[in-house]
Amino acid sequence: ENTSKRAQQEQLNTMVQVVDNYIDGAFVPPVGNEYMDVQNPADGSLIAKVALSGAQDVETAIQSASTALKGWSKMTMKARVGIMLKFHSLINENAKALAELIVLENGKNFNEAMAEVAKGNETVEYSCSLPQLAQGRTLQVSGQVHCRDSRVPLGVVASIVPFNFPFMVPMWTVPIALVMGNCVVLKPSEKVPMTMNLVASIMKQAGVPDGVFTMVQGTKDSVQAIMEHDAVKAVTFVGSSPIAKLVATKCRGLNKRCTALGGAKNHLVALEDCEVEGAASDICVSFAGCAGQRCMAASVLLLVPGSHQEELVSKLVAKASAIKPGSGPGEMGPVIDGASYAKIISYIQAAEKDGAKLLLDGRPWKETQGRDNWIGPTIIMHSSPKDKTMCEEVFGPVLSIYACKTWEEAIEIENSNPFGNAACVYTTNGANADWFLGQFQAGMLGVNIGIPVPREPFSFGGLYGTQSKYGDMDITGDGGMEFFSNRIKVTSKWPLQRTKRSAEEMSNGKTDHANFAGSM
Repeated sequence: ENTSKRAQQEQLNTMVQVVDNYIDGAFVPPVGNEYMDVQNPADGSLIAKVALSGAQDVETAIQSASTALKGWSKMTMKARVGIMLKFHSLINENAKALAELIVLENGKNFNEAMAEVAKGNETVEYSCSLPQLAQGRTLQVSGQVHCRDSRVPLGVVASIVPFNFPFMVPMWTVPIALVMGNCVVLKPSEKVPMTMNLVASIMKQAGVPDGVFTMVQGTKDSVQAIMEHDAVKAVTFVGSSPIAKLVATKCRGLNKRCTALGGAKNHLVALEDCEVEGAASDICVSFAGCAGQRCMAASVLLLVPGSHQEELVSKLVAKASAIKPGSGPGEMGPVIDGASYAKIISYIQAAEKDGAKLLLDGRPWKETQGRDNWIGPTIIMHSSPKDKTMCEEVFGPVLSIYACKTWEEAIEIENSNPFGNAACVYTTNGANADWFLGQFQAGMLGVNIGIPVPREPFSFGGLYGTQSKYGDMDITGDGGMEFFSNRIKVTSKWPLQRTKRSAEEMSNGKTDHANFAGSM
């Protein structure tokens, strides 16, 4: 019997994909030869085994990147863009294959996965415009004194990315960092390693030189080794707020540049003059799309006094109730794993305990789908803004609703939350929108857009001083260009053989009292 089980296991292992590290242009197993299982969140089936890397694997990867940096950073930016243009084209050619992997390992529906690939490739496209955006400045600042600046790469940089967008979030950083002349070490989420595994092969096909892009698989051990390595000059992180804070604190202590984006509790405010049908549709997509597993998802809907409250809530519940489980267009997939499911369930239970009313309960999906990872859209009407589920990040398809007495109460609730990622107002009145935009405390704001993601050249990031953002600058767009480069400033004066009279003539007879070059 044991022999039969071993044979079955060996046969199963040959059917699943092995995801190794990508170092120096080749896929290599971890030194310790340890792997962990990767499961399909929809049915729990084993779909891959991903490498568990340690400090030695990280060392090899960073050495490869450091060696490649010498040649890559000396290439012209236009030459690097030529490779990125080829990569952009190949992503378009492989979009369907990438989307299918995202559905398989993450659980999104196919339309959402295709949209993720398109949005990620949009950042690749933006990176191809950097020769027109990243050039330096020059200015004559005194009689014979000129100042100029130029951008130079940081060196070897690292990106640590989450499970919820296996392709898009890596593309927030990798193409911009590469075009700016850096070499990148990527640490994908161990829950969704297959998508970027294919991307590594596409990078190779596009002509990215060996070592310029490397990928180290694993969990916290590999992350720790990457952050602590002296050759890594900057780190980007996207994930939960507690880990984002730890990453930023660690990098600060090592004098590394770091941007670490954390969680969110995004508030939507529906005014009495909102367009009800459009608002209901947008709110539904915002909180239930991608199973609510995104930092821009709607989490709290605040209603202000007006005649449309009941109509808006009724339409919203009807639209959310019509969502079916699955991976087809308009359907909603599972959450990533059992731990996420248990956390989401605990917040629904906490709301019930606090006396809130469930307008739509998604928990029966577990029975209909036969697996813990499935939970349907859930809408909760709260009687207190202090309820736990109103205040903490749930990261699932759960929307809390609270009826405010005034506009000021809505702002007080939004402002008092420790997060500061996004907020939105639904209205048909521009003056009303402007009032709320001036009062919200979040980094990304929307008007009638419940997922107000900025698109290039605008950068992505929450508000400094909140649990949504730690470290330096924004990510993507012009924030990414700034993050992945150092500005070198040059001030120059070239001496000329001239008489005192000619020098006076050159300065038009005026004395520059701010010029201390060559004098004491």
